[in-house]
This record gives sequence, structure tokens and C-alpha cells, in this order.
Amino acid sequence: MANVTTHRRGEILQNLFRILASEPEGLQAKDAIGRLEAAMELTEFEKSRFPNNPDLVRFPKIVRFATIASVKAGWLRKRSGTWTLTTDGKDALDSFADPEQLFRESSRLYNEWKASQPEPVDSGASDGEVGDASDEGLIAATTLEEAEENARQHMLRYLAEAVNPYDFQDLVGKLLEGMGYHIVWIAPRGKDGGLDLLAQGDPLGVAGPRIKGQVKRRLDRKTTEEELRSFLSLVEPNDVGVYISLGGFTTDCSSLGRRTSRRVTLIDGDALLDLWFEHFDRIDEEGRRLLPVRPVYYLDPSATSG
Repeated sequence: MANVTTHRRGEILQNLFRILASEPEGLQAKDAIGRLEAAMELTEFEKSRFPNNPDLVRFPKIVRFATIASVKAGWLRKRSGTWTLTTDGKDALDSFADPEQLFRESSRLYNEWKASQPEPVDSGASDGEVGDASDEGLIAATTLEEAEENARQHMLRYLAEAVNPYDFQDLVGKLLEGMGYHIVWIAPRGKDGGLDLLAQGDPLGVAGPRIKGQVKRRLDRKTTEEELRSFLSLVEPNDVGVYISLGGFTTDCSSLGRRTSRRVTLIDGDALLDLWFEHFDRIDEEGRRLLPVRPVYYLDPSATSG
């Protein structure tokens, strides 16, 4: 990307961070990039298409590639297609008025992260400064990110729209069984009194605390502080509460989850998928049918020769 200077990459980061700073709950990647396009005067190069891939406009790829370092620096969080500026990212935006310094600091932190990894890491970027890549490297480094975003969004929509509430409860129960827990009770159809399931560490309830669970499969609305308080009223001192919300949690709700004296774990849609992938091999066939997934393999350009 010789046509995109370090200063320009910094301007892209700076403007993106300003947009995300006004959206504490984050933005979908396509919306964030769209607003960034509207906020900046793009160069002819940024508006152009790749010669070997004329369906692809350069700017979205340039933005994604320029943010690689920011994610590893802890400034930017990308989860299921939602981009959120972290507290460290806001501090960086305030600390580095010069866009080039902002970008160079993100590259420095990226290289620190890379050096700390036990195995070699290849992002498609050159050593020293994240943001240098050929057209092929730029496309390869960002296509996987987009594919993962699209796949996760599709799975979350499937859970929210195609899986009925009772099957969703069963899915969570099957996941807990795959993680080694024993399911005591899953709420039948009708009012559940605020609980959707009960689980424990063994059939007799001797090992570990009792788990009380609440699940929300809606994707278009976050769980609120008031809803979490209602659930916590059912979690006794020796219990562990698990609240699963596909749409995530409001900032106030997450804050309550951290400071409450009750032991509670908040699991959003992205974290639920992570657990499902991790324990999928230990989930029985009946459970797997509720959310059937399989890995897809991509050619790693960094590992090829010639």
C-alpha cells in the first residue's frame, strides 16, 4: 500500500476512533466504514478497485488492514462484526493529536504483542509497521476477518430467528452438559418464574455450586440493568448465575454484573458461539442438531512459497 502513507493511515484511525467514541455500544463494521467514508475526503486511489478483483473497492480493505494493530494494541475491539473503541483507545485518541504518531504507536504496540507470541504470527503486514502490503496481501489479510464476521452474524440471526425459545434453552443445556455439568431442570413452556434452567457439577449436587441460568435469544435489544437485577434476586449466595443474552448487555448492565456481590457470568452472543465451538465435540448429536457448525479451511498465503 505504497499509495497510503503512514500519515494517511493515522488519519483513518483518528477519524474512525472519533466516530466510535460517540457510539459506546459500538457500530457494525459496515456502518463504521460507511460513516468513515462520509467523514473523509477519499483519494482517487482509495476509491479505486483492485485490478485483479474489480468487484472490491480499496477503501474498506484499507480501513480493515489499518486497524489490525489497533486490535492487538487493545484500542479497538471487533466482535461478530461490531467494532467498539475501548477505554485505552479513547486514551490514545486523546494522547496523540498527530495522526502519524497515533498510527506509529499502534504499530509499536502490535510489534510488542507479536514478539510475545510463542508461535510466529503473520498478519500479511511487514515487520516494523503494520499497514504495508501488496494488493494480494491486503485482500488476504482482510477477507478472513470479513468471512468470520459474516459467518458469526449468520449464526446469531439463525439462533434469534429460526430457533424457537424452548429449543434455545435446550441448546444452552446441551452446551452445559458438553462442558461437564449436569442439567437438573429446564423450564417448560409457559411462565418460568425468571429462571430458564438449573444445573450442577454432578448428578447429586455434591461438587460445586448450583448454577441458575437465564437465556434471552433476542438479537435486536441488549439486556438492561433492570432485567439483570430481577435475575440476581433469584441467585442465592451459594449459587452461580449465568445470564446469556444474544444481543449483549447495556453498559449499565455490564457494570452491575462486575460490582454485584452475587457470582454472575454474563455471556453475549459472541461468547456463546466461542463456547459452542470450543466444546462442540463433546456435545451429543441431539444438541449438535440445534446449531450444526463445521470449520472451513482457508489457504494461508503467508505459508505458501513461490
